[in-house]
Amino acid sequence: MVQAHVVGAGMAGLAAALRLSAKGHKVTLYDAARHAGGRCRSFYEDTLDHVIDNGNHLMLAGNTAIAAFLAETGAADSLPAAAEARIPFVDLKSGVRWAIHPNSGRVPWWIFSRKRRVADSSAWDYLSALRLAWAGRDATVHDLFGANAGMYRRFWSPLAIAILNTPPEEATARLLWPVMVETFGRGGDACRPRFAREGLSESLIDPAVGTLRRRDVDIRFGHRLRQIDQAGDRVQWLDFGADAAEIGPGDAVVLAVTAPVAAALLPGLQAPSRFHPIVNVHYRPPEADMSGDLPPILGIVGGTAEWVFCRRPIVSVTVSAADRLADADAETVAAAAWHDVSRALGLPVALPPFRVIREKRATFAQTPAEERRRPGSRTSLRNLFLAGDWTATGLPATIEGAARSGFFAAEMASRLLESRDSGPK
Repeated sequence: MVQAHVVGAGMAGLAAALRLSAKGHKVTLYDAARHAGGRCRSFYEDTLDHVIDNGNHLMLAGNTAIAAFLAETGAADSLPAAAEARIPFVDLKSGVRWAIHPNSGRVPWWIFSRKRRVADSSAWDYLSALRLAWAGRDATVHDLFGANAGMYRRFWSPLAIAILNTPPEEATARLLWPVMVETFGRGGDACRPRFAREGLSESLIDPAVGTLRRRDVDIRFGHRLRQIDQAGDRVQWLDFGADAAEIGPGDAVVLAVTAPVAAALLPGLQAPSRFHPIVNVHYRPPEADMSGDLPPILGIVGGTAEWVFCRRPIVSVTVSAADRLADADAETVAAAAWHDVSRALGLPVALPPFRVIREKRATFAQTPAEERRRPGSRTSLRNLFLAGDWTATGLPATIEGAARSGFFAAEMASRLLESRDSGPK
């Protein structure tokens, strides 16, 4: 019986394994770690005496691949969408507060309401988003929107940094267009944030692994792929050091690893080679300080902290494109971010217990030059397909992009498995 070999059990690999197993294919899933999830998982943190996510990920109701992933695992109820699309912001330099609050229908009448848009903005400022549809390959976010200083600082810059994990002065503008189309373009219902009831592992990873096990997928943790052996135009062996997997004539391989690992395994592969870090800080304030009405999410402009997530008893901060913080002392980072959080939420200034998590290669640098280096799912090897948020999904490097890449690769691998003509019989 032909089978699929999926290397990598992050979101892309899990999506690929789910789609392939749903189609009835025999699947073996490998990962170098002792657990699944990659950069999307939860764990117990001793200092905070609580389970935390290794990073904060903003997912929206309009993310179709995430919705499909949850449908595969039956875990949609664990990651519900908010009742409405409303995200509050504060500008720490001026003290001005506002909320982005799209209406539920597709006709965006919300841009004509001062109460629903960025402070001191106009309706035209939002209609200018159409520039993204015609952005040139080398256009940056700053090129398109930098002339409007207020809107750029309070909307386009935070949006670009959060979605593209790249400073807007060098971030490719074209990648924002599909995000705008699939969220704001579909109305407020698609913009509603999803919040995990417990954590990322409980909503995304554990249900996926459980589903795969029920489908008799062979999951092999602690298997780091060291070499891909080729025979002509196909993969013949996967070398894991202590053991190896022979790839039969009709088998398919989905390589769902990071860009640097893929480039090392496949000499000659053109892949993104520049990266930006993301820094997350998790705090546990005294219980009495958390008794107020805290928003589940808050955007901060003009500070070190950029996004604050409140999920009692933990308050978490995310800083994207955080090159300046990647090597800074952990307490210095935590204190700077907490200074912003305490001002924004009215919490005591005393630094509570914290945990700093740095992902130094969180995503590739989503510049025009690096965007052109993203490979498609197909490779020069007939039975090898690529998956990962760094591949050419047409989306930024997000969880949505990772899941979509896994589904793409799985569909191609499935066609190969069904044809059974990938090599000599």
